[in-house]
Amino acid sequence: MDTLSYKTISANKETAKKEWVVVDASDQIVGRFCSKVAKLLRGKYKPNFTPNVDCGDNVIIINAAKVVFSGKKETDKVYTRYTGYPGGQRFNTPAELRTRANGVDKMIRHAVKGMLPKGRLGRALMDNLYVFEGAEHNKEAQKPKSIDINQYK
Repeated sequence: MDTLSYKTISANKETAKKEWVVVDASDQIVGRFCSKVAKLLRGKYKPNFTPNVDCGDNVIIINAAKVVFSGKKETDKVYTRYTGYPGGQRFNTPAELRTRANGVDKMIRHAVKGMLPKGRLGRALMDNLYVFEGAEHNKEAQKPKSIDINQYK
């Protein structure tokens, strides 16, 4: 006689139901917004979440240029990168990055990447993120559904 009436089902690459979602970033605070996006990428809002499998959605972020920082982070926060040469440390603030090409994309990706697992899975999940500064995107062929990010915790 089988005493367990319910078996725990772990998702794998084949059984994961991945969807395409569009998220509007207008007037969202960067850190809070990116933590919700990271959960969507990871699949934590799904009932069949499995920690070691990419079972999250493909996320398209539109209006990324309209994100805001709380407090004085726009001018005081510092992003550090290294060129690879001696003395090659470079520093940028979010205000400086906004003026550069793909600067807003780099800010969003930096925030989301820090909230994903480190290693092979985290790098694979970052490939499911698409950031567009304007209201238009080129992923209409995937038929993404638009969701309100504020309804998630």
